[in-house]
Amino acid sequence: MPDLTDLLAPETTAVVTVEMQRGVIGDRVSDNALRRAVRDRQVIPAAVRLVTAARAAGVRVVHATVALRADRAGLTVNNRIMAMVLKGPDQVLAGTPEAELIPELGPEAMDIVVGRIHGLTPFTGTELDPVLRNLGVRTIVPAGVSVNEALLGACLTAADLGYRIVLPVDAVAGVPEEYAAAVIKHTLALITNPATVDQIVTAWKEAVR
Repeated sequence: MPDLTDLLAPETTAVVTVEMQRGVIGDRVSDNALRRAVRDRQVIPAAVRLVTAARAAGVRVVHATVALRADRAGLTVNNRIMAMVLKGPDQVLAGTPEAELIPELGPEAMDIVVGRIHGLTPFTGTELDPVLRNLGVRTIVPAGVSVNEALLGACLTAADLGYRIVLPVDAVAGVPEEYAAAVIKHTLALITNPATVDQIVTAWKEAVR
């Protein structure tokens, strides 16, 4: 594994939170399996530590969110996940509290929010890649949900686009938890550099000494 301090140089790194929204894992969603996994793994406190340390080190924080139109324009129901979205029409409806970022994460004034109204993952067809490139980002630190879908897709696409990835393993979640652990071990560990939030925070502290 490359040296974390080099990988996480503040001037070329961004934290990208993925779907950490009130209607996905926060107070505006029912107590479902994903929300329980996030709670049990303490993902939100870990993510708060991550973004707080990032901002202190001068690392940009970008929030990748989803907010669907009421008429679902732009969304193709071509798979079971998209079909499930239609059963929960208010889950991340644009303009509602459900679509908001969980308040523990901000957004702060220097953060950037990149939203989408379609699809399963945050890079495809959005401004996320050009925004990161224009910021000079070479390494991303993706946190959030889920290892089943959006977080996994973000990592795969980021790798294809040439980004280096440091995965904060204690700031991500999926369901069932044993499946998420297997995906991290057998897939994500092959395309990312797994680390704990504490290891990442330490690397940033060393970088700004």
